[in-house]
Amino acid sequence: MNSSPAENHMRRALELAERGRGHVSPNPMVGCVIVHDLGPDATGRVLAEGWHEQYGGPHAEVNAIRAVAPADEALLPQSTAYVTLEPCSHWGKTPPCAKLLIERQIGRVVCCNDDPNPLVSGRGFQMLREAGIQVETGVLAPEGRLLNARFFTFMEQKRPYIILKWAETANGFISGPAGAPMAITGPEANALVHRWRAEEPAILVGSGTARHDNPRLNVRLYHDAKRLVRQPLRIVLDRMLTLPRHLHLFDGSQPTLVYHTNTMPSPPDGTNLTFAPLPEESTENTACSSGLSIQAMLHDLHGRSIQSVLVEGGNRVHSSFLNQGLWDEIRQFKSTQLVNTGTTAPLLPNHIQSDYSTNWVGNDQLYYYLSRLHDNRPV
Repeated sequence: MNSSPAENHMRRALELAERGRGHVSPNPMVGCVIVHDLGPDATGRVLAEGWHEQYGGPHAEVNAIRAVAPADEALLPQSTAYVTLEPCSHWGKTPPCAKLLIERQIGRVVCCNDDPNPLVSGRGFQMLREAGIQVETGVLAPEGRLLNARFFTFMEQKRPYIILKWAETANGFISGPAGAPMAITGPEANALVHRWRAEEPAILVGSGTARHDNPRLNVRLYHDAKRLVRQPLRIVLDRMLTLPRHLHLFDGSQPTLVYHTNTMPSPPDGTNLTFAPLPEESTENTACSSGLSIQAMLHDLHGRSIQSVLVEGGNRVHSSFLNQGLWDEIRQFKSTQLVNTGTTAPLLPNHIQSDYSTNWVGNDQLYYYLSRLHDNRPV
C-alpha cells in the first residue's frame, strides 16, 4: 500500500523526533518538517526541518522555522508544518509554538497526536484554528504514540514508564548461588545496556542487587560525539537502610534516591543523595520485594517528574512489577552459557510467552516485549 505525501512527510518528522531520545525528557520528542505545497495531495518541496534537541532548548517548530532560508520565508503562507505533536500553547521554558506558527503565517498544520498535557490539551489546535490556520490531526497517530509512549504514560496514567531489563543464562539463571554476581552477556549487549541507561532518566535496583553486585548504574560504555551523555538518577530500594555506605551507589558521583520504609527515621541527605520514606505494605498485590509500596513509589517518582525508569534488578523486584502488571517494556537477554545453580530469572506472564520480537546482539539473544497498552492490540 502506497503512503500519501502527508504520511511520508510525517514519517520523516518522526525520524527527526527520535534524535531527541535521552535528551529532552520530561518533554516529549517532537519533530517538524515544513513543506511548500499546493494542497493536501501535493508532494511539495521541503523548506526546512527541525526537532526538539535538548530539554530547555527550542522546540521542534522553532528550530524548523529558524532553518527556513530567507528567500523561502514568503512561501510559509502556502506551506504545511508537519509536526508529530500538537504545538504547545503556553509559556514554559520557551515561548508557545502555536503563537510562533501564527506569527509566521504558516498555511496549514498537520499533526500525529493531541498533547495530553493539561497545559496544552487542545488549546494549541484551538489557537491555530482561531487564527485561520487549517489543522489536520491523526496522521500516523499510532506511530506517534509509540514514539512518545513514555510521555503519554506519564501524562495519562500519572506514573513513569517502566522498562524491565535482565540477562539470564540459557537455562534461566540471572546470578550464581546466594546471589553471587556473574558475567552473563557479552560486550555488545553490555554496550547496548549502557546506551539504554543514557536514554532513560532513572535506573532502579533492589537492595539485594545493590549489595551483591555493587553496581555503579552509570553510563560508561556509550558515548555521543555530538552531545553530552546524561547520567541517570540512581534509585535503590533499601527498606531498613542496611546497605553499607562503601557501595558505589553512595559515592556521590551522580544523583541517587534511596527509598526506605516510613517506620525508619530518614537520614540526612548527602551530596547527590536523597532519602525518601514510603509506606510499608504487606499485601501481595501492593508490596515489592523490599516491603515498600510500588504504587506509592511510582506516585512519588511522578511528582519528581521522572518520566521513565529502567529496572535492572533483581528477581524479586522484577517479579513484583510483573505480578502487578506495572510494566511497559521487557528487555530480556538470553546467553548461550549454562550454569548448575543460582538465582532463577523472573517468570514472564503467560499471555506474552509467544508474543515478542527478537534479535541477536553479539552472541546473546534479546527478547523484546511491549505491553499491550502501547501496541494498539486489544488489552
